[in-house]
Amino acid sequence: MSGVDATILIAEYDESWPRRFAEERELLASVLRPWLMGPIEHIGSTAVPGLAAKPVIDIMAGVASLDASRPALDALAVLGYCYAPYRAGAMHWFCKPGPEVRTHHLHLVPVASELWNERLAFRDLLRLDAGLAREYEALKRRLAAAHADDREEYTDAKGRFIAAAIGRMMRPLE
Repeated sequence: MSGVDATILIAEYDESWPRRFAEERELLASVLRPWLMGPIEHIGSTAVPGLAAKPVIDIMAGVASLDASRPALDALAVLGYCYAPYRAGAMHWFCKPGPEVRTHHLHLVPVASELWNERLAFRDLLRLDAGLAREYEALKRRLAAAHADDREEYTDAKGRFIAAAIGRMMRPLE
């Protein structure tokens, strides 16, 4: 999708984000019902109260498998979701209304996958650890300034922080 992506901007937390997610979840549930094998979750920074974020609601819906949920790609177009083959081996990824202006990202992810578990674990960790959330916000602001027009680099650089945070959380107590 590069070449048409919007510049990365970090916005202060918006109290409307949880409501906007809930409204979209209702629309998605009606369309995705045949493929859902898990909940529709609010993920990403807009799911963490008080955390600054790109003002795009990130949504993850649990499916049995990528192959089984392939017919959902066409069904989601009715709601204005644009499919992009981004990390196609791990998820079906969509943006709404389009790459230039995004209000929502949707990730169809197998519920038994490592990606499903990691995304929920990181969201929950940020919700519980205000210090970690502040660190993450500072990192996102630095990365947005350094990579404003390179979403791939921005995302990859955040990935190192996320992996380290999850790794610390998963370590057994000594």
